[in-house]
Amino acid sequence: MRGRLLIDTGPLRTNPQYRRLWSGYLVSTFGTEITFVAVPFQVYRMTHSTLQVGLVSLAQLGPLLLGSFAGGPLADAFNRRRLLLVTQVLLAATSLGLALNAQSARPALWPVFVWSAAAAGVSGLDSPTRSALVADLVERGSLTQAMALWQLMFSLNVVVGPALAGVLIGRFGLGIAYWVDLASFAVSLGSILRISFPTTRAVRPQLTPAAFVAGLRYLARHQVLQAVYLVDLNAMVFGMPRALFPALAVLRFHGGAETVGLLYAAPGAGALIGAASAGWVTSIRRQGIAVLIAVAAWGCAITAFGFATALGLALVLLACAGAADVISAVFRSTILQLEAPDALRGRLQAVQTAVVAGGPRLGDLESGAVAAAIGVVNSVIAGGAVCLVGVAVLAQRMPRFVSFVAQRTPRARTVPGGGDVEG
Repeated sequence: MRGRLLIDTGPLRTNPQYRRLWSGYLVSTFGTEITFVAVPFQVYRMTHSTLQVGLVSLAQLGPLLLGSFAGGPLADAFNRRRLLLVTQVLLAATSLGLALNAQSARPALWPVFVWSAAAAGVSGLDSPTRSALVADLVERGSLTQAMALWQLMFSLNVVVGPALAGVLIGRFGLGIAYWVDLASFAVSLGSILRISFPTTRAVRPQLTPAAFVAGLRYLARHQVLQAVYLVDLNAMVFGMPRALFPALAVLRFHGGAETVGLLYAAPGAGALIGAASAGWVTSIRRQGIAVLIAVAAWGCAITAFGFATALGLALVLLACAGAADVISAVFRSTILQLEAPDALRGRLQAVQTAVVAGGPRLGDLESGAVAAAIGVVNSVIAGGAVCLVGVAVLAQRMPRFVSFVAQRTPRARTVPGGGDVEG
């Protein structure tokens, strides 16, 4: 039973290349999560407006999408090691800008918008490059285990980062949060230098709009991949109330920075438990229906969270939502790795980056605007309910995703303009 319950750490134990990629991202994501809490907290403290918190996320969306759409073709065409080295330096520069502004005598609001938007754009370049590498470094039969470990890494940071951010901000001020983020990129840079990246690929697309369009054409013919993106967008746009956490912490739970940190950390705590006990996911073949069930569980937990008046119960419900989300993420990431041809993996991962990072930012705007119109609590409850409706609609409209069965062995797939490709 132990082997079926606990996560399989095989890829970390036996694959040093994957271990270096994983551990470096573990550190940099830790710093990113601290900044993830610091930015909305700083904006809310300066403006006392949930709409402004939503707008700072909206400011990040455009650069994120541009970075993602450029990052996909770049990841398919160039040396991924060099790309990651460049992105770490650029991300460190954005953290430096945020830190200097926070510690100035009169911090301004506009640098928070500018530097966080710049960081989002560079992250759009960084993420598809890293994600595309997983399938290069890990055997196909171990992809589900590798993706579970990837989610475990994120989940650990989503717990530790926000919780520590609340303590750091409460005791030492906002500046220290951004300095810690800056230091994390130095560690990540060192880990990347130790990885031997694949330098050649069977297909090297030209950096033209047509190169990205080729990925979109492939996506347009594959309902399963479309559903991977749409189901996550549904959950994040309508059922992600994170922009409301600062207001909820103050108005409903009568707390401060520490309470904000706990609210941001709670979904990660549930995700960490869910990821650490995800040994059973390797036995699931009907991965499409598993995703839909997990997202429905997320919607139920968020709706119930909207009704919670005690902080302890609210944190438990957010943890339940996080556990459901990480299981969905493991299966969605595995489906994408299994179904995407190597020649298009960077571009399809770019779409995934735009969805995973862009969806919550649209959700921030949605929840912040709705909260301004009908109240914070009503916004949370309505979002969770709409998420559940969306799951039902997707299940009815995308039957191939519902019946999807994971294939463990490679099969040929046709790439637009490129013949058959072994997946």
